[in-house]
Amino acid sequence: MEQLFLFIVAHAVCDFVLQGEAMGSGKNRRRDMAAVRGPGFPPWYYWLGAHGITHGGAVYLISGLWPLGALEAAIHVGIDFLKCEGRLSFNQDQGLHLVCKLAYVAIGVNTLRTGTGN
Repeated sequence: MEQLFLFIVAHAVCDFVLQGEAMGSGKNRRRDMAAVRGPGFPPWYYWLGAHGITHGGAVYLISGLWPLGALEAAIHVGIDFLKCEGRLSFNQDQGLHLVCKLAYVAIGVNTLRTGTGN
């Protein structure tokens, strides 16, 4: 349960505290942020990728498993891309992120880390 709590706290920090307006808007390919902020504003895929890596890094720091962190980064990018495309609601987006954290705990992060289940 401790790891689940840590995963949820990390998600809240990465998705709300660390995601400023620039990233929240910039990660959406449907928003022309260069028109708003100027031609030097990074393209959407930089913002979306950085957001996913932030989440992946948090999962790695908690689990000690870089492959799990990489998986989280990829899944998070996919979910957020679908939300930005209007194919998922905010609640569906958050629900899917929570399901991922539950899955990490259910498959046994400790088992994956040690290979023994201890």
